[in-house]
Amino acid sequence: VQLQASGGGSVEPGGSLRLSCTISGSTSSINVLGWYRQAPGKQRELVAVMDRGGNSNYADSVKGRFTISIDNAENTVYLQMSSLKPEDTAVYVCDARGYYGMTIGLGRGTLVTVSS
Repeated sequence: VQLQASGGGSVEPGGSLRLSCTISGSTSSINVLGWYRQAPGKQRELVAVMDRGGNSNYADSVKGRFTISIDNAENTVYLQMSSLKPEDTAVYVCDARGYYGMTIGLGRGTLVTVSS
């Protein structure tokens, strides 16, 4: 499974961005798609995930501000980010996991910078 993330950039606090992650390869082997992020000097953390059933889970820090969605026809997972804060600054990575919970595809990160 191959993933290609895009959509990062620089934005002022309070602004919005939408990240996209296009998926190719054996998409039938994917059970969960998600976004993770890693800020400088910090460990990678979960941002949002969604499974095949449409069930989603978010980090507490982004609840109410970020929305994950999947377009099956386009084989793309999105992360709509609103009300961005400086602490959202990080490299965002899309991740695909199989039915046993292991990562089977990891996209190259896209940098999101939130500053005034």
